[in-house]
Amino acid sequence: MVARVLFGSRLNLAEDYARLLATEGVTRGLIGPREAPRLWSRHLLNCAVITDDLPEGADVCDLGSGAGLPGLVLAIRRPDLRVTLVEPLLRRTTFLDEVVTTLGLAQVTVVRARAEDLHGQQQFSVVSSRAVAPLPRLLDWSMPLVRTGGFVLAMKGASVEEELAQAGDALERNGAGDTDVHTLGLGVIDPPTTVVRVERTRTPRLGWGAGRDAGARTTKRSRSARRRRD
Repeated sequence: MVARVLFGSRLNLAEDYARLLATEGVTRGLIGPREAPRLWSRHLLNCAVITDDLPEGADVCDLGSGAGLPGLVLAIRRPDLRVTLVEPLLRRTTFLDEVVTTLGLAQVTVVRARAEDLHGQQQFSVVSSRAVAPLPRLLDWSMPLVRTGGFVLAMKGASVEEELAQAGDALERNGAGDTDVHTLGLGVIDPPTTVVRVERTRTPRLGWGAGRDAGARTTKRSRSARRRRD
């Protein structure tokens, strides 16, 4: 069983989390009903393999955690990681708090906030995300939270090369260094997981705030739209 290979002695915790997603997660509208039967294949396993790219003992900020993907999966598979889940919606952070307590994940902190609320306040070795925003906007939100020498690790799909081609300005203004597309889980899960890894090597150039503020305005509009849907 692939799950046992990936989670090892932590499989019971992963199974408990899957049950919470399939029950409370669906009831509260955090996971679609059609996703429940394929939680392992489409969500848990492809999130689990990104821990292969994380250094020992890293402090990780997971942006837009939603129902905890990938942040809670990272914490379950790798208890050495210190994980901060950042999510602006109350009903989601309530669920996250309950899962953290139920599973006894003492190394996980839940923060109700937008990314830009934390700019200038906190920094981390790694900032992770899954399906949060197109790469240029995601970098404006994520890179200010990465300390020099750390990196952004964003789960992406088939459009990753197109997004990278459009991210030149965002990479420059956010002090990016090496940028790589990695495929994780080859030979273990099908399909494997694609991630973009962007290192932070420089101080952001003058004018970085313009990109950040644009991202903040977009965030506010997106949040208002989500509130109407919720």
